[in-house]
Amino acid sequence: MQPRADAPQPLPARLLGPAQRLRRQFQQLRTDRQWLRQQPQGAELDLQAWVDFHVQRQHGACTERGLYQEQRHTRRDLACLLLADLSMSTDAHLNDEQKVIDVIRDSLLLFGESLAGLGDAFALYGFSSLRRHQVRLQQLKTFEQAYDDRTRGCIQALKPGYYTRMGAAIRQATHLLGACKQRRKLLLLLTDGKPNDLDLYEGRYGVEDTRQAVVEARRQGLIPFCITIDKQAGDYLPYMFGAHGYTLIRQPEQLPLRLPQLYRQLTEGQ
Repeated sequence: MQPRADAPQPLPARLLGPAQRLRRQFQQLRTDRQWLRQQPQGAELDLQAWVDFHVQRQHGACTERGLYQEQRHTRRDLACLLLADLSMSTDAHLNDEQKVIDVIRDSLLLFGESLAGLGDAFALYGFSSLRRHQVRLQQLKTFEQAYDDRTRGCIQALKPGYYTRMGAAIRQATHLLGACKQRRKLLLLLTDGKPNDLDLYEGRYGVEDTRQAVVEARRQGLIPFCITIDKQAGDYLPYMFGAHGYTLIRQPEQLPLRLPQLYRQLTEGQ
């Protein structure tokens, strides 16, 4: 689905400063040089490779390997799909000025600005549900589309509603991301609570279905990772995503700036 009233819009003025800073940071990441180890020739000796080689030779199990390291520009070979929870719970107030949906919109905008500067392939979707036959995937930016004022307009037009059938949304996102040709594929889920829906999806069934969807995504070579602002997330997210498959943002107001930095940490060296 397309968000209603998705007319092209510029980036809101309040986000221009943070967006410029993030773009500069991510453009620098794009041009970073990386050390390639165990090369047959290079500018410097690879000390770790040399030590390993020496130890193996002492034990009579010498393996031929490169003993040098070279600094080169390397092309990042990864794709990311960001899936944002747009259920009715995101209509809740964080403070006197902001609702959860406001923070999610700003997070999507700054994430898009950052990755557009970096050059990684990325897509943006939102989701909500009304029982199993109405899982709504809001298309904000496909992998093929440019990040521009049309995308910014789609994000700013987002409205919260309905429920959180998380497993189904993850499966569709897995299908879309799995079609990418990049070697590394990151599936980011941005949410404010547990899986739930009207048809008994709340509770154990929703948690188990989401966990199974995450298992299926990993089997296809994807890296699912959940970012949440739910302070109770420690009760259920380790079971669904694993101990290292999620992070909790304890101050939701910081999410717009934290999200791009989390992406940078998750993809460093790729």
